[in-house]
Amino acid sequence: MKLKRLTRRLSPIAAIVPMALVTLVAYLGATLWSIKVSFSNSRTMPTDTFVGIAQYVKLFENDRWMLSIENIAIYTVLFILISMLLGFLLAVFIDQKVMAEGVLRTVFLYPYAMSFVATGLIWQWMLTPGIGIEYAVRQMGFPDFTFDWIIDQDKVIYTIVIATVWQTAGLVMALLLAALRGIDEEIWKAARLDGIPVWRVYVSIVIPMLAPAIATVFLLLSTASIKLFDSVVAMTQGGPGTASEVPAKFIMDHLFGRANIALASAGAVMLLVPVIVILAPYVYARSRRKH
Repeated sequence: MKLKRLTRRLSPIAAIVPMALVTLVAYLGATLWSIKVSFSNSRTMPTDTFVGIAQYVKLFENDRWMLSIENIAIYTVLFILISMLLGFLLAVFIDQKVMAEGVLRTVFLYPYAMSFVATGLIWQWMLTPGIGIEYAVRQMGFPDFTFDWIIDQDKVIYTIVIATVWQTAGLVMALLLAALRGIDEEIWKAARLDGIPVWRVYVSIVIPMLAPAIATVFLLLSTASIKLFDSVVAMTQGGPGTASEVPAKFIMDHLFGRANIALASAGAVMLLVPVIVILAPYVYARSRRKH
């Protein structure tokens, strides 16, 4: 009987482990294959001709790649900061047990459930000069108002920040709200009795207690920003010109459009580096916490 019970308990685990192993092997295999191809002179089809770091040299001599790195750096900083700040403020607002809390949570979180390929065209229309936001503001009595960022090479990347923050802030709100609801109510009662200002309670007590949730949010936003692709394609196609080019689009264009597998693989490997840099401290901190 004991053996049968043990078998029943282990059967779900036995079903999951092979799937996990297959996924891990496939992921590692694809990564190693990409690294191997990046050291070759492959074009349309992969070859075994070893050329050392020639593809990486060519990659960093490519103006389009360097522009994409600059764009993703600007985007990542602004996207993470604004998403976390806005999400935290929304979480604090809803944590006050406001009326129609369930409706507000749904409204704020709903954009994240939508595909940006679908909503990107709407954002493109809203940000196009002469229609959308510019037209609406002019109709309100401001005839000289202009909002042409989406066709301005120096500002187009900021329009992508605006649109993606709109999509992601609700997720940040949901994660931080769950963490806020986990804080003991007695802490707030004690702070009120001691006359501590609310802002000081958040800065000195609440935010440090939210550190694990904030770390999780930061990790999610960081990985999302590094692989930015669909928002750019849906809104600007990398334009005007190549002004909103990002690494993922550069890789896809060279992989499928220009039939340069080796250069695309080199770009993919370089894109993996910041992911490892972000993940490594997080994994290390979690392992230390467990021990």
